[in-house]
Amino acid sequence: MRITLAELYKAGNGPVTLLEILSIEGQKYMARVYLGEQTLILSDPYGKTRLFRSSWEVLDTLKEIDIQRTDVVHASAYNEMAGMEPAPVDPLRIQLQGQPQ
Repeated sequence: MRITLAELYKAGNGPVTLLEILSIEGQKYMARVYLGEQTLILSDPYGKTRLFRSSWEVLDTLKEIDIQRTDVVHASAYNEMAGMEPAPVDPLRIQLQGQPQ
């Protein structure tokens, strides 16, 4: 599901329990928010994923939102070496704010 910045700012939504800043190809970032039981992608008013130039731009955009924890998440597509069987690798996760889990 998706949420716009205006919808996120509406009163009564409650705190964002987790903000994941997802690093994607092309030096872009997107924001995934966990709001109650929902996992939502921050989008523009036209339903397209909102892209950012840096993790700092995401944080600056959402600076007035109550966010309990923020992680930067980077999934690498380069998780196999020549001659080895491919194996799943958990994405790199760096906690920026909040309490350690």
